[in-house]
Formats: sequence, structure tokens, C-alpha cells
Amino acid sequence: MLFGTAVAAAVALSALAASVVTVVSTPREEPSAGGADVSLYYEAALTAAPNPVEVDLVDHPLYSVAMPTTVECDPPDLDMDSDESWEAFADATGECLDTLWEPVMTDLGLHAETPDITVTRESPDSGDEDGYTLAYYESDYTRITVVLPNVRELGAFVPDEDQEEVWVALMGHEYGHHVQFATGILDLSHERQLGSKDEAEQLEALRRTELQAECMAGVGLRAIMDGDAGALGVVNEHFNAGGDLDTHGSAVNRSFWLEEGWSRETVEGCNTYGAEARRVS
Repeated sequence: MLFGTAVAAAVALSALAASVVTVVSTPREEPSAGGADVSLYYEAALTAAPNPVEVDLVDHPLYSVAMPTTVECDPPDLDMDSDESWEAFADATGECLDTLWEPVMTDLGLHAETPDITVTRESPDSGDEDGYTLAYYESDYTRITVVLPNVRELGAFVPDEDQEEVWVALMGHEYGHHVQFATGILDLSHERQLGSKDEAEQLEALRRTELQAECMAGVGLRAIMDGDAGALGVVNEHFNAGGDLDTHGSAVNRSFWLEEGWSRETVEGCNTYGAEARRVS
């Protein structure tokens, strides 16, 4: 989320060679002319390559699945100044999100790999971005990384009583990217970005991806915070009431999609790829 990535072997080999010699040097009987023609039992379709599975960003099977709503989760208290505390909090929250989304993967016939959760003191930002990276998902490593210096910078402005909600939403957003990867959506989104005709089209494709992850953050937030509507307001205040971002959408739309994930009954509520342009600006 961007805020405001040889002995036994020798014996075996000798045995194999001996058996081959035996087979080759033993006179063979002429094959019988009788018997069944086994070619009658061959079915060419059984040896044909399977048809590729077509996945569409707008009309994806994911969207018809019921929204996951409940999970037993009790993340440990978070000490913002402790790396170890952050690791424990992120790990526990990641496990909860994994449990939450598992029924969705099962409904789709998928077995998604559990993402690794890690923290880093190194920021990936160059300084030229319109915000700073709080966490990121790497599909090549199936890994979510929390950027500690940046979350601490933002955390300094978040009241102690609101910290848990804010960081649960952050983890929910990054796990959303993992859901996108597991379902093939993330790769298709990257292809769409690479095939864009200009920067404006590329940014719109990126925003659809990021706003879908924000919608999935709403799913995780509601489940982990046990439906406490106050949590939604807290996250919108500290994450989504700031400025507009070319990469992650306007403040209004970030709030809109977070609330869609919170309130909708099926994952269709997070179909940002089928949404009208004004909702992904």
C-alpha cells in the first residue's frame, strides 16, 4: 500500500545393466498373430493437452463467491517501537487473513500458498513518488513486507486506541494483492498495464488493481474487528481522508471501495475492473 516489492548407486546401476543385457541376449519368441487389438481402446482425447483456463478481469468466477465474513482473530498488542512486536502482529494478522480467505479459495478449487510475512527497515521509495510505501506484496516470492520506518512515521499521527484498526487494514490490503495473485487477476492486471497505450490508461489499470485490494482490506477489517463499524471510520480517517493519489485513487474512491468490501454479500462488491471510470479515478 502506498500512502499521501555411490556405492548403492553403483550397485543399482550394475543391476540395471545386467537386466538389460539379459533381455537383449535372450532369444525372443515370435509375437502371436492372435489377441485383441489394444489400439481400439486408445482414446486420443486422453493424451491431448488440456484447454487453457480463461480468466477475465471483469467476469471472474471470484466475484460470484460469498464474501468471507467471520474469523477468530486476536492479534497481540502492538508496540510501534519494537521490531519484534511488529513481526508478531503482522504474522498473527496474516494468519487470520489466510483463514478468512481460505473458504473463497476452496470454492474456486484453488489451493493458495500461504504468503510469508516479513518486516524491513529499508524503504523501497526513491523520493519521487506521490506518497510513501507502508507495505508491499511480491508475487514472485509470495511475500508481504511491512516497511517499518514508514509505518512508524504515519503511526506517530495515529492515536494509540486506533493503531490496531489502521494496521489490520494495511495487512488486509496487501493480502488482497495475494488473493489477486492466487486467482490470476494480478498477472492479468500487469498485462493490461504493460499493454496500455499511454500513461493515463496505465494508471487507470493500476488504480483498478489497488482499489480492489482496498476493497479486500474492508473485507478483512470487518472480519477481524468483529463488525465494529467504528473501525471503518477510523481507517477512513487515517488512510483515506488524505489527498488523492494517481496510483491508488482519490480519497473519496478509496473510502468507497473500503466500505464496499465491508458491506457487500459477494466478492462482486470488489469488482473494480467492471466499475465505471468515475469510481476508479
